[in-house]
Amino acid sequence: MPMPQGSVPALCAASATMFSLGIIFLGYWGLQEGGEWMLADRFVAGFAIIGFAFLGLVPWVATSPVVVEGNDSKVRLARRMFLVGVIGVWAAIVVSVVF
Repeated sequence: MPMPQGSVPALCAASATMFSLGIIFLGYWGLQEGGEWMLADRFVAGFAIIGFAFLGLVPWVATSPVVVEGNDSKVRLARRMFLVGVIGVWAAIVVSVVF
Protein backbone atom coordinates (compact mmCIF):
# COMPACT_ATOMS: atom_id res chain seq x y z
CA MET A 1 0.00 0.00 0.00
CA PRO A 2 1.51 3.36 -0.96
CA MET A 3 2.04 6.08 1.62
CA PRO A 4 -0.58 8.84 1.74
CA GLN A 5 0.16 12.09 -0.05
CA GLY A 6 2.04 14.50 2.17
CA SER A 7 3.46 11.92 4.55
CA VAL A 8 7.09 12.78 3.71
CA PRO A 9 6.69 16.57 4.23
CA ALA A 10 4.71 15.94 7.41
CA LEU A 11 7.36 13.58 8.74
CA CYS A 12 10.14 16.06 7.95
CA ALA A 13 8.24 18.93 9.57
CA ALA A 14 7.48 16.87 12.68
CA SER A 15 11.13 15.91 12.94
CA ALA A 16 12.25 19.53 12.69
CA THR A 17 9.68 20.55 15.31
CA MET A 18 10.81 17.91 17.79
CA PHE A 19 14.44 18.83 17.12
CA SER A 20 13.72 22.47 17.95
CA LEU A 21 11.78 21.52 21.09
CA GLY A 22 14.78 19.49 22.21
CA ILE A 23 17.11 22.43 21.62
CA ILE A 24 14.78 24.67 23.65
CA PHE A 25 14.82 22.08 26.43
CA LEU A 26 18.61 21.98 26.47
CA GLY A 27 18.72 25.76 26.68
CA TYR A 28 16.30 25.72 29.60
CA TRP A 29 18.05 22.79 31.29
CA GLY A 30 21.31 24.73 31.40
CA LEU A 31 23.77 22.83 29.27
CA GLN A 32 26.29 25.66 29.60
CA GLU A 33 26.25 25.91 33.38
CA GLY A 34 29.57 25.38 35.07
CA GLY A 35 30.28 22.72 37.62
CA GLU A 36 30.75 19.01 37.74
CA TRP A 37 28.27 16.79 35.91
CA MET A 38 26.36 14.18 37.86
CA LEU A 39 25.43 10.77 36.45
CA ALA A 40 21.90 12.02 35.69
CA ASP A 41 23.35 14.94 33.70
CA ARG A 42 25.30 12.51 31.55
CA PHE A 43 22.16 10.46 30.95
CA VAL A 44 20.26 13.60 29.93
CA ALA A 45 23.00 14.61 27.49
CA GLY A 46 23.29 11.07 26.12
CA PHE A 47 19.58 10.65 25.53
CA ALA A 48 19.40 14.11 23.96
CA ILE A 49 22.30 13.45 21.59
CA ILE A 50 20.84 10.12 20.50
CA GLY A 51 17.45 11.74 19.97
CA PHE A 52 18.95 14.63 17.99
CA ALA A 53 20.96 12.26 15.81
CA PHE A 54 17.89 10.26 14.84
CA LEU A 55 15.67 13.33 14.40
CA GLY A 56 18.30 15.02 12.26
CA LEU A 57 18.57 12.04 9.93
CA VAL A 58 14.81 11.62 9.41
CA PRO A 59 14.50 14.12 6.50
CA TRP A 60 17.56 12.67 4.81
CA VAL A 61 16.20 9.11 4.98
CA ALA A 62 12.62 10.06 4.11
CA THR A 63 13.64 11.97 0.98
CA SER A 64 16.34 9.59 -0.24
CA PRO A 65 15.66 7.99 -3.64
CA VAL A 66 14.27 4.48 -3.90
CA VAL A 67 14.99 1.86 -6.55
CA VAL A 68 11.37 0.99 -7.34
CA GLU A 69 8.67 3.67 -7.59
CA GLY A 70 6.06 3.13 -4.91
CA ASN A 71 8.48 1.44 -2.53
CA ASP A 72 7.80 2.93 0.89
CA SER A 73 10.60 1.22 2.83
CA LYS A 74 12.54 4.49 3.29
CA VAL A 75 9.51 6.25 4.73
CA ARG A 76 8.88 3.36 7.09
CA LEU A 77 12.50 3.52 8.24
CA ALA A 78 12.20 7.29 8.68
CA ARG A 79 9.10 6.81 10.82
CA ARG A 80 10.96 4.38 13.07
CA MET A 81 13.88 6.80 13.31
CA PHE A 82 11.46 9.58 14.21
CA LEU A 83 10.01 7.42 16.97
CA VAL A 84 13.47 6.64 18.39
CA GLY A 85 14.39 10.33 18.23
CA VAL A 86 11.23 11.41 20.04
CA ILE A 87 11.76 8.75 22.69
CA GLY A 88 15.35 9.95 23.15
CA VAL A 89 14.37 13.60 23.59
CA TRP A 90 11.50 12.77 25.93
CA ALA A 91 13.70 10.40 27.94
CA ALA A 92 16.17 13.25 28.41
CA ILE A 93 13.37 15.51 29.60
CA VAL A 94 12.00 12.90 32.01
CA VAL A 95 15.44 12.11 33.46
CA SER A 96 16.12 15.83 34.00
CA VAL A 97 12.80 16.31 35.80
CA VAL A 98 12.93 13.16 37.94
CA PHE A 99 16.58 13.40 38.96
